[in-house]
Amino acid sequence: MTHIPTDTPVLVTGASGYVAGWLVKELLEAGVTVHAAVRNPDDTEKLEHLTTLAAGTPGQIRFFGADLLSEGSYQQAMEGCSVVFHTASPFTVSVRNPQKELIDPAVKGTQNVLRTANETQSVSRVVVTSSCAAIYTDAIDCEKAPGGVLTEAIWNTTASLSHQPYSYSKTLAEKEAWKLAQSQDRYKLVTVNPSLVIGPSLARKPTSESFNIVRQMGDGTMKPGAPKLGIGVVDVRDLAKAHVAAAFLPDAEGRHIISGHNTNILELGKALIPKYGDSYPVPRNSLPKWMVWLLGPLINDISRKFIANNVNVKWRADNSKSKSALGVTYRPLRTSMEEMFQQMIDADAFRK
Repeated sequence: MTHIPTDTPVLVTGASGYVAGWLVKELLEAGVTVHAAVRNPDDTEKLEHLTTLAAGTPGQIRFFGADLLSEGSYQQAMEGCSVVFHTASPFTVSVRNPQKELIDPAVKGTQNVLRTANETQSVSRVVVTSSCAAIYTDAIDCEKAPGGVLTEAIWNTTASLSHQPYSYSKTLAEKEAWKLAQSQDRYKLVTVNPSLVIGPSLARKPTSESFNIVRQMGDGTMKPGAPKLGIGVVDVRDLAKAHVAAAFLPDAEGRHIISGHNTNILELGKALIPKYGDSYPVPRNSLPKWMVWLLGPLINDISRKFIANNVNVKWRADNSKSKSALGVTYRPLRTSMEEMFQQMIDADAFRK
């Protein structure tokens, strides 16, 4: 159990997000005062799950308005904070203008937050939510990694503005974070690099990309089959605990792959069969690669390059540093998928 000091506040950027919600819960339950930086602190409906959480815990929450692209907007929220958790960054794969929608908010937002940290005397640790996407672009990149396995020593070199711009945004943003951290010697930067995040959300209307994937497992889209698209996944609650450890363990340093399972999209669907197979059209079979190749660009606007590099390609990453250095334990894949799926059933998310 990580000891969490409660004598100073901590800042969480993007506090209304999927991952941030569970992190805020951990902090509030420990009795911490959380400075929650959000785009609109007056949006009571969007922040309702956080205010409800705070009401039932020994911690306190204070909301601050801040914008990734507005320089200096995190200054007030960061004042007096000992730890900064920078979780805010757009995660979407359907974009019209990747520079404007992904690269700018990720990179300029990181610059904005870390420049403010560089000027805020109270800050002693910054934890940046990076991604395994800053390590690889496509599952095929695993084959080129030493021993066929991704590690923290590897940086993504294959993403670009035109191919997997989300991965490109995470790579550029994390590199910028390390550059800015190295220009000072007061605080320590630690990064967590999660794979695809799954599990239930604390917000009533979750917006993470992973919910879009799971929705297709319940609404019939994947009834004919699911692609064996190689990915890693991690439960959102395990990831929140990893953030806490990265912030408060004195020896935590560097990058950490936070990923519970080397898997693929079909295996996620099959994890739902024992509990939901009789009542929902969850995928049971593999969709042949040639069919994904044929239909992907037409149905889901997925490029053929992406299909070639990820479908029927195994994804492998080494999560041993997260276990040894941060003490992370990973819950079973089936537990995460069932609890996420049940939440979507309760929210009537599968009605087309």
